[in-house]
Amino acid sequence: MKIKPFAAYRFDKDIAGDPGACIAPPYDVIDVHQQEKLYAQNPYNIVRAIRGKATPDDNEQDNVYTRAAAYLEKALADGALKQDAEPSIYAYVQNFQIAGQAYERSGVIALGKIEPFGKGVRAHEKTLEGPKADRLNLTRATAAQFGQIFMLYDDPTNTDRQLFEAARHSLPVLEFTDPENVHHRVYRITAPVLIDLFAAAIEDKQTIIADGHHRYETALNYWAETGRDEAQYLMMTFVNTHNPGLVIQPTHRMIVNMPDFDEKALLRGLEADFEVKTFTFETAAQKQAARAAMFAEMVRQGENARNIFGLYAGGSAFYALLLTNADAMLHAAGDMSYAARGLDINVLHTLILDRHLGICDAKLAAQSHLEYIKDLGNAIDRCIARIDDGTAEAAFFVNSTRIEQVKDIAAVGEKMPQKSTFFYPKLFSGVTINKLPIESIKPVFSNPKIQESVQ
Repeated sequence: MKIKPFAAYRFDKDIAGDPGACIAPPYDVIDVHQQEKLYAQNPYNIVRAIRGKATPDDNEQDNVYTRAAAYLEKALADGALKQDAEPSIYAYVQNFQIAGQAYERSGVIALGKIEPFGKGVRAHEKTLEGPKADRLNLTRATAAQFGQIFMLYDDPTNTDRQLFEAARHSLPVLEFTDPENVHHRVYRITAPVLIDLFAAAIEDKQTIIADGHHRYETALNYWAETGRDEAQYLMMTFVNTHNPGLVIQPTHRMIVNMPDFDEKALLRGLEADFEVKTFTFETAAQKQAARAAMFAEMVRQGENARNIFGLYAGGSAFYALLLTNADAMLHAAGDMSYAARGLDINVLHTLILDRHLGICDAKLAAQSHLEYIKDLGNAIDRCIARIDDGTAEAAFFVNSTRIEQVKDIAAVGEKMPQKSTFFYPKLFSGVTINKLPIESIKPVFSNPKIQESVQ
């Protein structure tokens, strides 16, 4: 992929205050509670652009997109956002812990030249029309890129390490710790020799979108719509697949709004293709032990590349569901590649959610019976509690998708179901901003409920 440096707009602490209070997670992970918190955190917080509040009175002249544009104009006019003096690339370093183990993930922020899929860029997840329409309207209104696309590339020589080592000799231009205790640091890299080194190293590399599929497709549409060369470059963070801090966490599936869900009938139906292992309990202590035993079985079988899922439906047992019918996916999804048929999420969606629960592609798109639970903190505890209190019917627990699977699926041009991968931690929006020298286009206003569709 061809890349180039750019003079990013960044929050100026003398005007905006702490830049760490002005940035935010990506739009698609901000719920209503976090939105309120970010609004209150700082009057310049980027949430006002990427996930602005909708109101019942929104109209053609006053809506989330016009307010995003007004926010950006004010931040620029006030000097809260200032442009770097010269084109740069940026080292983005994140330190974090998972289950007590420390990790460091490093990436390079630069402008990448977008191309239709297959020409140096591959996707691995399906997209939905609602979020793409929403992001296109935001781009039309602001002519700006607020967050980076998370791009993977494969470089066993680790050329990027030279950039990170050089960056550490300077002070970070942004440093903060987010509410999940992830420590973020951003360094400017202006030396032409280092910029050229990275550009040469990545020019012949095939890249894969790890996160940001909707925004990448939006950028393609915006480029086609404007016909401007500037719109063919998109702000991206490039992470080497050999980076030791590259971690994929699982995203579990929770069944909701399905009052006729029948645990026993489901288990009977699954016996044709799955071995069902039961972990019963009676007391609270036994419940914790049964849960731990289920997850241990999932890890053990997953390490042997077996398709296995955990199930909890509020009864007196946890279940491990191990696929034993080797031909089941071939018969049910013969149009998928071998790599896709072996993917846990495809097995879950095809052989369980669709076949036995009727949650087909249309219902997945509508998100009518399924919620996605990212495996962070006490998310599993909260998930189980919702099942116990009757606000959800069941949860299917999954193992993490492996990076090799992401590469294999992308290589054959196929896409995984949504939320198949959860690259943790997220890249924050507002860390760098790319303002395109293009006149804004009036967005097509639609029902503000579109803002809810990005979740």
